[in-house]
Amino acid sequence: MGASAHRATQSARPAEVERKWFVVDATDMVLGRLATRVATVLRGKHKPIFTPHVDTGDHVIVVNAEKVKLTGNKREQKLYHRHSGYMGGLRTINADKLLSGPHADRVVRKAVIGMLPKNALGRKMASKLKVYAGPNHKHAAQKPEELPLG
Repeated sequence: MGASAHRATQSARPAEVERKWFVVDATDMVLGRLATRVATVLRGKHKPIFTPHVDTGDHVIVVNAEKVKLTGNKREQKLYHRHSGYMGGLRTINADKLLSGPHADRVVRKAVIGMLPKNALGRKMASKLKVYAGPNHKHAAQKPEELPLG
């Protein structure tokens, strides 16, 4: 074997990961397509240093979450459930009411978190997601750049 055959695979270390901030305007974007792109960036799969067991992802800010588009009849028929932990504590709300209510950001948040790993690493990735129902966010100091979707 030649010298090039024994090259070790590079594995990213948490200390050497450089994090960037991205902002996404969800106005008239299809929910699932937006969520997959955001989940990819949160995981860090868009970077060449991606390592499955290390959080190499970037921070993502989603604005105008209340203006996200749902295809077909999902706006009226898609249901979101939450449980208080008590008997009879199951609460169900459809996507239309959730988007027009005070917690419109939950639709995008749940879609993205559902596409992340279900473990401690996934929870760490989810903490880098910031979702706002309206056009304003409080992360201007981080100088977020527009996330290229496509």
